[in-house]
Amino acid sequence: MSHPQAADLVFTGGPVHTVDPARSSATGVAVRGGRIVAVGHDEVLDLVGTRTEVVDLAGRLLVPGFQDAHVHPQGAGLELALCHLGDTVDPQEYLRRVKAYADEHPDAEWITGGGWSMEAFPGGTPTAALLDAIVPDRPVFLPNRDHHGAWVNTRALQLAGIDARTPDPADGRIERDADGNPTGTLQEGAVHVVGALVPDPTRAEQIAALLRAQAVLHSYGVTAWQDAIIGTYANMTDPSPAYHAAIADGLLTARVVGALWWDRARGAEQIPELIARREELSRGRFRAGTVKIMQDGITENHTAAMLDPYLTCCGCVSDNRGISFVEPDELNRHVTALDAVGFQVHFHALGDRAVREALNAVEAARAANGRRDTRHHLAHLQVVHPEDVPRFRSLGATANLQALWAAHEPQMDELTLPFLGARRGTRQYPFGDLLRSGATLAAGSDWPVSSPDPMAAIHVAVNRMAPDAPEGTQVFLPEQRLDLGTAIAAYTAGSAHVNHLDDTTGSITTGRFADLVVLDRDPFAGPPAEIAATRVLQTFVEGRRVHAASDA
Repeated sequence: MSHPQAADLVFTGGPVHTVDPARSSATGVAVRGGRIVAVGHDEVLDLVGTRTEVVDLAGRLLVPGFQDAHVHPQGAGLELALCHLGDTVDPQEYLRRVKAYADEHPDAEWITGGGWSMEAFPGGTPTAALLDAIVPDRPVFLPNRDHHGAWVNTRALQLAGIDARTPDPADGRIERDADGNPTGTLQEGAVHVVGALVPDPTRAEQIAALLRAQAVLHSYGVTAWQDAIIGTYANMTDPSPAYHAAIADGLLTARVVGALWWDRARGAEQIPELIARREELSRGRFRAGTVKIMQDGITENHTAAMLDPYLTCCGCVSDNRGISFVEPDELNRHVTALDAVGFQVHFHALGDRAVREALNAVEAARAANGRRDTRHHLAHLQVVHPEDVPRFRSLGATANLQALWAAHEPQMDELTLPFLGARRGTRQYPFGDLLRSGATLAAGSDWPVSSPDPMAAIHVAVNRMAPDAPEGTQVFLPEQRLDLGTAIAAYTAGSAHVNHLDDTTGSITTGRFADLVVLDRDPFAGPPAEIAATRVLQTFVEGRRVHAASDA
């Protein structure tokens, strides 16, 4: 018989991985009114009433909803609808898709989209000539998969006024031939010179892109995220209007923290504007209590900020240490001011100098303001000096991991390791060292830079090897591996901590929101080499099913 305390939804037949140290495993969970009301075993079945939906796990694992601590959903959703190059590394396939897109869209003023991989081209720098041969009459602008570079044709260079006489911007580089002529690849700040000319997508296209991305993320079990750029950057359109439209129509089912973009061409005068935007934008399931500061670039194009110079292709020491986009003393002042008014700071910090500068800024804020619950976090952390590893714990700074990158693959082996050298090469993605030092770990994908699938990233965190690695591939720095439970915790409780959602989400605990994911297997019961094969069957937000696979 039904009774007043009957649950709306009950999961039974476990296992349940709770990410709750008080009860790490269970076999039953009950949900009522969008919240978890019981976690346990057979006694949970006492809450089954005549109207209760019962989900038989049948040995498949139930986990908390994943939370992506660094992602760009609207940009990813737009790329999927444009000239999408993100799922191949074949340069001929890139050209085929560009031509096909141009032929299918004869009225498009610009041919854009992106997602190409640097490993597909010598030196990671494709040429305008390749694009000119297939689209000579319209501008082509194609950011690469990490959005720190772009491939353009001659028409795009002409429209932007870029030629041999054009100086490199202070925060970027125009790739050139021996005579100084631009070759068709733009790096960092140079991307914006052309990107600023690309027409913005319409409001309808932005909303559709966000909802398309939300569906993809839900299909991978992601129930909350931190959008790493709320504002206008390069060719990325401010996603906040799309979020508000989705909220108004009741279509935003995820919980979202927006990281307001810090304009590195300006200074402290923008802080009052950020405070106003925080108040204006925070509504419904969307909050804007974070500021994103991009402190450096990436290693592959030698713009990540390094303590020591990059090596050249011959193994010699160069005079290039990368770019610190915000001068360190200014960074200290700005982070201290942001911390004082309650902002969390989300740093892009990839090279060891950028990591140190970001930690120094957090330290300056702590010294000036005392300990505040601002939960600053550093994303990417490709190269971390050993002296800086313990500072994450001592400063209360969270290490935000993009684990999918911590593996031997062509971009690592051909475009990174030779230019870092042997000693620095062993300091990459030191997940194990960070964990052992007591750092709080969160995790994210940086989609569309890489796959939004948490299980693929968790696979690499555990194995330090790509899911599709050819036979014989070496494990990448095996001492930095994480165990499966820790990797899942980073993608759930750790990211919930970063998002200030840890009081209501991040674990399967009585009283928390029923943000839950049913996997198609129990990866704890199988070999680590098969973790990435794990699929999401069902995703729930507050007990409401927001994704179901066809075989769920």
